[in-house]
Amino acid sequence: MARNVLYDNHGRIVTYLRLAVTDRCNLRCFYCMPEEGMNWLPRKDLMTDEEMLRLCSLLIKIGIDKIRITGGEPFIRKDLMSFLHALSKQNGLNQLTITTNGVLTAPHIPELKKIGVQSVNLSLDTLDRDRFFSITRRDELPKVLHTFEELLKHDMEVKLNAVVMEGKNTQDILPLVALTKEVPVSVRFIEEMPFNGQGHTYSGIKWNHQHILQTIKESYPAIEKLPDPAYSTSYNYHIPGHRGTVGIIAAYSRSFCGTCNRIRITPQGELKTCLYDIGGLQIKDLMRQGADDAALESAFKEALGKKAKDGWEAERAKPQRSSARESMATIGG
Repeated sequence: MARNVLYDNHGRIVTYLRLAVTDRCNLRCFYCMPEEGMNWLPRKDLMTDEEMLRLCSLLIKIGIDKIRITGGEPFIRKDLMSFLHALSKQNGLNQLTITTNGVLTAPHIPELKKIGVQSVNLSLDTLDRDRFFSITRRDELPKVLHTFEELLKHDMEVKLNAVVMEGKNTQDILPLVALTKEVPVSVRFIEEMPFNGQGHTYSGIKWNHQHILQTIKESYPAIEKLPDPAYSTSYNYHIPGHRGTVGIIAAYSRSFCGTCNRIRITPQGELKTCLYDIGGLQIKDLMRQGADDAALESAFKEALGKKAKDGWEAERAKPQRSSARESMATIGG
């Protein structure tokens, strides 16, 4: 039987949902939120497991086939594993993946593999314990590295995500690249984005994707460009003789928007058709007001019919300075 297909107003197919299950986090990465944290949502303002399952089931029926669980830090949510068990059984879901900071993840890895989680994105901005503390304001690097080792031991696909920041961790680019020599890991460097919850903005970045690549090339001149998979957000590379790969994500430059196939749903149940947009469709509220699946489907399709062409257009449509007051924890990574 042919699958339903979901399109936006620019003719782009939409197959990928990033679902944030909590806004809370056990780290305080300076590029994501203020040191004191955010005003966390009361539990009643979060979607329940039942609401999230209903939502995912509906979206799978109309065209979504990949779901990534994000946060905040998803493993902060105490009922996460029971939710993942139920979600993994949804017919039509081809890929279930998770993004985590790794602090609480290691004990769950055997169960994650058992229920079919195919890959894990592990946030790791540095291999140096002091710099890790400086960036995250928490001394948790040993736990994150243990999670990394356990993921490899269980033969799970691992992507290490490192945000590159001037004056913070640029000296970690090459040590992280070196990991790809001995282990089959994808190390991905991400341009810093203006979602830090601090209330200030910046225009442009020094460490854009070209600068990151040039830094790697200076030590690995034989680095080769790989074909990028469909809908990839990263430019992908391989160094001859290395088991793993290197990726660079132009998250601030937004050069991948033309093939965007994703939507985001925040912890409070708000749809964001673009990382940089203001949101607007309050899905949780519609469900709690008694909307049936047909009404929810219509609301989704109407919102996708207004999707910005790219992140620049989405940002221009937002109130001035609003993105600087946002946090990735509240948006959903």
